[in-house]
Amino acid sequence: MKCPHCNNEWSELPLCYGIEAPHYFYTVPEEKRTELTEDFCVIDEQHFFIRGHIEIPIIDSNEKFIWSVWVSLSAENFLKSNELLFVEGREDEEPYFGWLSTELAIYPLTTLSLKTMVHTQEVGAVPLIELEQTNHPLAVEQREGISVERVKEIAHLINHG
Repeated sequence: MKCPHCNNEWSELPLCYGIEAPHYFYTVPEEKRTELTEDFCVIDEQHFFIRGHIEIPIIDSNEKFIWSVWVSLSAENFLKSNELLFVEGREDEEPYFGWLSTELAIYPLTTLSLKTMVHTQEVGAVPLIELEQTNHPLAVEQREGISVERVKEIAHLINHG
């Protein structure tokens, strides 16, 4: 498969991209970075983040495009999500409010601080992140889906942009 922009070959079109830490993690001094794991981050024992997926339907396909992102939670919701980490039935938990804490630079408007709802999934699965229904391009894509051509454009922007 070829990139339509630069003609580089892909063996497979990537459908998931992620960032290793919340944006804020990179802006604070190391001594304030309390904890970072694959799924959780605490900064200065005051800022709490959880990793989840923004799923975007791919039009005319059964597949989804995924942004693996970080969302800030209140201390109370962060602790609750950790308490339920291995509890069967946790997917019945009410969604938590959070702020998107990942900058996806391929969008013309910042993605930082978009309002989200964090939906806990079954044990072993990361939460699903639902964006507030605004006119932000990312929220529109989540609502309406994207074409395979858009997936290719994203791959090009990330790999060559």
